[in-house]
Amino acid sequence: MTLPYSERSTARILVIDDQELNVEVLTRILDRAGFTNFRSLTDPEQFMRVFEDYSPDLVLLDLHMPGRDGFEILGEIAPQLSDSFLPVLILTGDASPESKKRALSLGAKDFIAKPFDSGEVVLRIHNLLETRSLYLSLQKHNTQLEARVRDRTRELEQSQGEVLERLAGAAEFRDGETSRHTERVGEISGRIARALGFGSDYADMIRFAARLHDIGKIGIPDSILLKPHKLTPDEFAVMASHTVIGARILSGGSSDVVMLAERIALSHHERWDGTGYPHGLKGDAIPIEARIVAAADVLDALSHPRSYRPEWPRASVLGLIQRSAGSHFDPAVVKALFSVLEGYNEKTLAVA
Repeated sequence: MTLPYSERSTARILVIDDQELNVEVLTRILDRAGFTNFRSLTDPEQFMRVFEDYSPDLVLLDLHMPGRDGFEILGEIAPQLSDSFLPVLILTGDASPESKKRALSLGAKDFIAKPFDSGEVVLRIHNLLETRSLYLSLQKHNTQLEARVRDRTRELEQSQGEVLERLAGAAEFRDGETSRHTERVGEISGRIARALGFGSDYADMIRFAARLHDIGKIGIPDSILLKPHKLTPDEFAVMASHTVIGARILSGGSSDVVMLAERIALSHHERWDGTGYPHGLKGDAIPIEARIVAAADVLDALSHPRSYRPEWPRASVLGLIQRSAGSHFDPAVVKALFSVLEGYNEKTLAVA
């Protein structure tokens, strides 16, 4: 998917590389791809002045430069990277695992080694700008909701639901092999909540909020998100950050559904025994809605094929979940899950 021409022409892109030839190559690539609003620098000492004046939507950054290097620049703009979801694409001749890990940990969103393919660079730029556009749209919408939340009109609730549903769809679009995964997880989670004794209003909120549990994956590089093989430890650490990214995207909302979705996004990979991530929460310290979605997520994920494995047989899925009660899962949630499984299709566990 590519950005419309109007967005390409208005997107502000800042290129910084101490080699004039590299800057010329990148600006030619941008120009041919339809991007017209870009600026370039070869002197890293001028970066902050230009950065503050220009307010870019995307930074293309070299790592190793004289004086102020790319790592130092990432540290200086760290608040903007988190607060406004500003994407930084690293373009460097240093493809060492240490440099890649350090750059990503400092807030860079993607990493391409030189020499690079111009087509790949353009695709990565489109993906990063699309992610930023989605984030800014949600941020703007949340601001509008906070101003009107006291009214809680039907029109506002419908509008909010539309935006959140589109965001849930955006996460699935990035990871095409999880088609309808979020919808099924939401439905199963709502049924588990009712089996646990929650009222229908709360169960409906969990059903909707659970669809956003993986929204943070829109901030994970394609090279990791779409990798068809097992992730390395460093790659897994980046993938695990989707929990924190998702919570950050949903943070600041004033509606009950958005706040519920934020807690689910952050904690649905925590484990009952405290060995999960991102914070190693244990037992009842894990929000109940996250404990519910954790079980529903594993049930559906294992019951459907992925690029790196086939679907599991029903008996194997249920056996694993049952054995994991008290370690991975809240035993009460597992008991509730098994009490509602009669309403699911025998082969796929889809809603009957």
